Amino acid sequence: MLIRLDRPDARDPKARPDATISEYLGIRTNNVAEYVGVVRAVALARELGARRVELLLDSNLIVEQLHGRWRVKDAKLRPLWAEALTTLRTFPAGWAAAHVPRAQNSLADALANEAIDRVAAGGPAVVVRRPG
Repeated sequence: MLIRLDRPDARDPKARPDATISEYLGIRTNNVAEYVGVVRAVALARELGARRVELLLDSNLIVEQLHGRWRVKDAKLRPLWAEALTTLRTFPAGWAAAHVPRAQNSLADALANEAIDRVAAGGPAVVVRRPG
């Protein structure tokens, strides 16, 4: 989910997002799913013209790896990590990633569950909601 940083409620965990991605990934590890979410979110932010991205992730592993403090040991994660960093480095005003408790990321979990339910009902694997 994406929220414009210039909004007064931008850091409120209950803020209504400006844009969302809900994508069914099938059977994946939680770390792969988290990285795919980062890759999709930063690509959408780029498409929407964001100048800066601040990621709030409930995976401390990914936060630490993106900042270069922890190595990316898992071969499945390396290409996703590289793609995320390549896109993050294109934002002119920079980027940040911070760890938040899972309880503050309930909307992200809801979007994942929405994708699972949607696909089970015969719907599309990906739904992107853009502003406007």
